[in-house]
Amino acid sequence: MTDSLAAVVRSRLAALRSSERFAQFASVGFVGATVDNAVLVLLVELTVLGPVLAKVIAWELAIAVIFVVNERWTFDSHGKSGSRALGRRFLRSNLVRLAGLLVSLSVLAVLVYGFGVWYLAANVIGIGIGFFVNYTFESLYTWKVHRSGR
Repeated sequence: MTDSLAAVVRSRLAALRSSERFAQFASVGFVGATVDNAVLVLLVELTVLGPVLAKVIAWELAIAVIFVVNERWTFDSHGKSGSRALGRRFLRSNLVRLAGLLVSLSVLAVLVYGFGVWYLAANVIGIGIGFFVNYTFESLYTWKVHRSGR
């Protein structure tokens, strides 16, 4: 690595080490996971949807809730102001969280269909693994915490 690339990597890693922001992100993630699991259970138990399709629907609802809370609390001093900037962050957040969804959905599918794990337990495990993908990319890509505030 060149010195400038090493400096960029160090600055990004330093930005991720905010214990306060990490705790806030985890708290918001808990709320999102609660929404995700509640909707998942309702859709699987009360409709004809299987766990994978129900997870996709539950995920998008949870993402909307998570975005609003993160925007107003976790990352309130990051990112540009204005409706266009907000819309771009929401789109970036959905793209970033798609990676987290792919991780959690893969874990869910493998555990449910490959190992017979109960779908709700498999979902919680998948969410936990996807959390770190989401935190890293939401911090650095969606809200750009390594840059100055709003």
